[in-house]
Amino acid sequence: MPLAALRSCNDQPCPVNCKLESWSGWSKCSAECGGGVSQRLREVTMNMKNGGNPCGETSETKACNGQACEEDCELKRWTKWSDCSKDCDGGTRKRQRYIKKQAKGGGKCDGPWSPKRLQYKECAMKRCKLPLGEKILTCSKRMDIVLLIDGSTSMGKAGFAKELTAANNLIGAFSKEANFAVILFSGPRTWRGVNECVGKGTKNVDLEKDCKIKTVSHFTQDLEKLKELITALEWPQGRALTSLALTSAKAELSLGRKTAESTVIVFGAGKPNSDRLTMKSSILLRKSARVMWVPVDPFNNPPQKLIMKFATRRWQENVISVKSMKELDKPLVTTRIVANICPSPEFALK
Repeated sequence: MPLAALRSCNDQPCPVNCKLESWSGWSKCSAECGGGVSQRLREVTMNMKNGGNPCGETSETKACNGQACEEDCELKRWTKWSDCSKDCDGGTRKRQRYIKKQAKGGGKCDGPWSPKRLQYKECAMKRCKLPLGEKILTCSKRMDIVLLIDGSTSMGKAGFAKELTAANNLIGAFSKEANFAVILFSGPRTWRGVNECVGKGTKNVDLEKDCKIKTVSHFTQDLEKLKELITALEWPQGRALTSLALTSAKAELSLGRKTAESTVIVFGAGKPNSDRLTMKSSILLRKSARVMWVPVDPFNNPPQKLIMKFATRRWQENVISVKSMKELDKPLVTTRIVANICPSPEFALK
């Protein structure tokens, strides 16, 4: 009789529990605003078998960026007030607020020229006073100045003569630290001629002969010689191709000094031939230099609103209005120009 016996048992396969990897990081939110979802995943490394423990969740989601899509920009604090822009004849101090956080979606943000982001206050409201015997304020600042002289018909012969005197007065107010270039401009008398100068197909047009845009002198520090050249100029007459003159001024600036402050001063007797083209040329020129206008009109009605748009902002310091041709060559006009473009004029009283 056998003393032991064997029989099989637990013949069913052993259970295998599910095994999962660690969670991945949360994904980027599906929306920047207005409510999105972020997701994380984990992979199955061992599937459940034979009644083992089942796998848990292999993905999870959560809400994110629930803030509204329309959000106004956030501004930094006001900067400190700047130094006065001038020492006399009325200047300004300014302070600004820069953007700290950009607007989102349809959110709003005031422009850089809005009073909510840019403020001015008056300073140095006293008139510039000169020492006894001096008639014109002078400047010893290192500058590159392009002077545009209007020779159009609207100036009139007598007015043109006064304009030349005013130009020489201005040049005489600067030391040899200044570089001056001078451009005389008018234009053809006929519309056909104007179209040839500013329209399409201008490659074969002679700027001086056909369009009456004459470079009297490129940048020079020989100011006495320059004044002689200006005095010898003849009144060309014609329409005022101001836009073309501004374009020529921009080209002249490329010959200037990198270390000098660039300024363009425009003497003008009236409405430019084309407001649109002049505005376009002004915007391009203002990227390279400060643009100042000295509007004068025989009918005492300079196009102020138009000139304000052409000149560099802030226009109050870049438009020197002259009431009549008789006033154009007065020392006060030159003094006002110098006071605006030379913050530390030699004879300004502190």
